[in-house]
Order: sequence, then structure tokens, then C-alpha cells
Amino acid sequence: MGMVGGAEGAFIGAIHRIAARLDGLIDLVAGSFSSNPALTEKTAAMLGIDSSRSYDTYQQMFIEEAKLPVDQRIDFVVIVTPNHLHFPIAKLAIESGFHVLSDKPATLNLHEALSLKKSLDNSDCLYGLTHTYTGYPMIKEAKYRISQGEIGTIRKVIVEYSQGWLCGTEDEQVKQALWRLDPQQAGISCCIADIGVHAANLTEYVSGLEISSLCADLNHVVPGRTLDDDGTVLLRFNNDSKGVLLASQVALGEENNLSLRIYGDKASLEWNQMEPNSLWLKNHNAPTILLRAGVALKSEAAQNALRAPAGHPEGYLEAFANIYVNFANQINAKKAGKTATNDDFDVPGIKDAIRGMAFIENAVAASKEETKWHTFKIG
Repeated sequence: MGMVGGAEGAFIGAIHRIAARLDGLIDLVAGSFSSNPALTEKTAAMLGIDSSRSYDTYQQMFIEEAKLPVDQRIDFVVIVTPNHLHFPIAKLAIESGFHVLSDKPATLNLHEALSLKKSLDNSDCLYGLTHTYTGYPMIKEAKYRISQGEIGTIRKVIVEYSQGWLCGTEDEQVKQALWRLDPQQAGISCCIADIGVHAANLTEYVSGLEISSLCADLNHVVPGRTLDDDGTVLLRFNNDSKGVLLASQVALGEENNLSLRIYGDKASLEWNQMEPNSLWLKNHNAPTILLRAGVALKSEAAQNALRAPAGHPEGYLEAFANIYVNFANQINAKKAGKTATNDDFDVPGIKDAIRGMAFIENAVAASKEETKWHTFKIG
């Protein structure tokens, strides 16, 4: 793979690199890590990348890599830049014949996501999106059990993603905060675009439902901010069930508290990212059952997502790596002339990208209106 963004000191770039190499299927061989050529060169040297494949710009990387023999050039590019650069990098990569794995949200706005789909439709390239939390084994187990009717008809969904790292003005000077709070780099939203979109994606992934309408109340709690740092969104799904999505980056004391509860007419399931190896199955007038990673799992996808025996904790990095290994397998299948759809390989793709951008734009628009319910619109 080649990487755009993620220079030395960038949190998410380092996470991507760890996840990519965890299973030994992917080598990082090229990169344009920063808009500062000196920092790109320094990062490449730190990572042991040949200086001939350290590029001052991503445009240069695509041009030069395309000149190499097929068995020597990069197979795909991973994008770990601020949001405003996701689309131009992905579009040019696809036009240059390279597969793309992008950090979320996919683009700066919905229009760009729809345009990206057109580029993909006119190419032979694959596209993946790192909605990390879909990579957890017990999330895959929950998805499977729901698909098999174990909890019955879904009646209500509650998803919460609470953090406290942006609770004060002093936190705004952190590098990771500066661009997320800047509309030019982050887009029309901070909190909903950064973590709310994860919660929305996780809800649809596990439940198998789609959001059909919503009612939103987004806030910028800390004075002086122009983008939301907190929000509540009421949801309606395409089976007429209801839900609540809570997202906040000013929930003082919270670390990375992502939790999901799905209630059916037979049973319910509950999962929390702070205890990712556990999944609670709750029944009516019967004992609550604690399901544990690696113990009598029903889902083949969940079993395949595990790397260690029961009782050996796996977490965020492994979930991230599951996206990478699935994408690598998808690329290898395509090379072998086999079917390689995102659904076949359990990789979030352009559909998730479009629905994610639509969720952000619909939530922001709904929050500005007095009308209670707004139809979930794409395009």
C-alpha cells in the first residue's frame, strides 16, 4: 500500500499502519505523508521506506507508481488526511488505477461522495471505508444473530458515542482538534461527522435496517465554536421502529464510550466498545446471557475476526486490522478473477460512504429547522 497523510506525530496514521501490518498481508512501500516535503522524507526514513518512493505530493506518487511494473507498484492507497482532502485524493487514485481505502467520513460533503461513486462505476477499482467498529468480532456476532431472527422484530435502537476530549477551549489547540473544528477542513460538522457517523453506521450494520427519517438537535456547547460538539438525533427506521443516537465530545470524563442496544420482540442485545469482548443477550422472563469472544460463537465472520483464544483480550487495533485484512483479501480475490464485492468480504464501501455523508447533512439540516421529522434524503 501507499499512504497519503499520517506523518510522524499523526495519531490516526500510526493506527492505520499498525492495523495494516498486523496480519502480514500488507506492506507499506510508498507514501506522501505530509504537505511538508521535509516531514514526508523524515517519516519515510523512520518507516524504512526507500527514498525513491517517498513523494512530495500525492499527485506525484500516483504518476510515478503507475509507471512501475504491475507487480512492483502499490495495489492501493490509504487516505488518512483531514476530511477536505479525502475526495480529491480518492478520485485521482481511482483515475490512476489504484484501489482506495479511506478514513471516514468519506468526503467533505454528500455531493463529493456521489461523484466518487460515479468515478468508481467507471473504473475497475475497489473502495473501502474504515468504519472500524464493524470489525469487532462481537459486533459481527450481534449482526448474525439479528439476521437469524434471534431477537425477533426490532422495536427500538439506542446508540451512544460519548467522548470528553473537547470539553474545554484549551483542548482546541491539540493538532487533532484544530482541523476538526475548522469548517474548511472538517466540513459542516465536527461531532456528528467525526463520531456520530460511526454510531449511525454501526446501527445500520448490526440491525440490517436503514434510517428512513430523523429529528436532530445539534449544539456547539463550548463558546466560540461554529461546528457542533454535541448532538442528539431521533431515528426512524425502514421497518417503522424508532431509535435514539447520542453523540458528544464534551461529555466530561468519557473516554471513547460507544455503546449499542437493540431491542426486539423476543430478546435484546447490548454491546459496549469499552468491553468489546462481551455481548449481552437479554431475554424476557429468562436469565440474561453473557456471550464472550471465542466461546461458542455462531457467526463465521465473528470467528474469522478473532486471532487469539478465549480470554485473551482483543480490541481496537485488531478491529481496525480486520478491515485491512478483509480489504486485502478482496483485492487478492479480484486479482484472481473472482467476485469481490464489499458485501462478499465484509468491507464497508461506497454505499456506506454515501449513507454516512447523507446522515451528516440530513442531521445538520434537520437541526436548523423547527419541523420535527425530516425524511432521510440522498442527493
